[in-house]
Amino acid sequence: MKKLLLTGFEPFLHYTENPTTEIVKYFHQRKVNDYHIKGKVLPVQFEEAGRLIITYIHEYNPDIIISLGIAKGRSKVTPERIAINCNDGHQDNAGYKPMGEKIYSQGPDGLFSTLPNKVFVKQLNNNHLPAKISNSAGTYLCNHVMYHSLYHIHKNNLPTKAGFIHLPISHQLVKENEDVTSWSYDDLLESVRICINSLT
Repeated sequence: MKKLLLTGFEPFLHYTENPTTEIVKYFHQRKVNDYHIKGKVLPVQFEEAGRLIITYIHEYNPDIIISLGIAKGRSKVTPERIAINCNDGHQDNAGYKPMGEKIYSQGPDGLFSTLPNKVFVKQLNNNHLPAKISNSAGTYLCNHVMYHSLYHIHKNNLPTKAGFIHLPISHQLVKENEDVTSWSYDDLLESVRICINSLT
């Protein structure tokens, strides 16, 4: 049986919860589409998140890595095409605020996902869950983790496929009178299941 590392994040900024936390816990130790899933929740900390995902790659030696995050304002599931070598954005949960520095000083400017993003999008849309490929994972922790995974795989010539999927925020995260698109937790969970089931 093949191995899949599925990661999500703890709550961050003003959010009191993060649906990727519960999704990762739900799939942990489950078997889906001939993949045994190891679920890990990452801290929203620049100093820790990248180091931890590399630790998990060493510990678990996965065939596939799918990292999950939420993106406020997105109405579709968006597999990310590329991670860039840049940390920027809001203060993290440890109080650190990045200022546009490189993730790896000698790393390439960008690294492309090796997941079957077009297949993910097709299968999600076929199941009436809107999806499209995104060309920007931002510069916050989602991009940071994606870049760390891909750089480690590239540098060590590993056969592991890896990438990142942004999900819309859940209904529970929409503040009163806030006009943003949100999805039900069940639809978010199903979207991840469909992506895993579409892997070969």
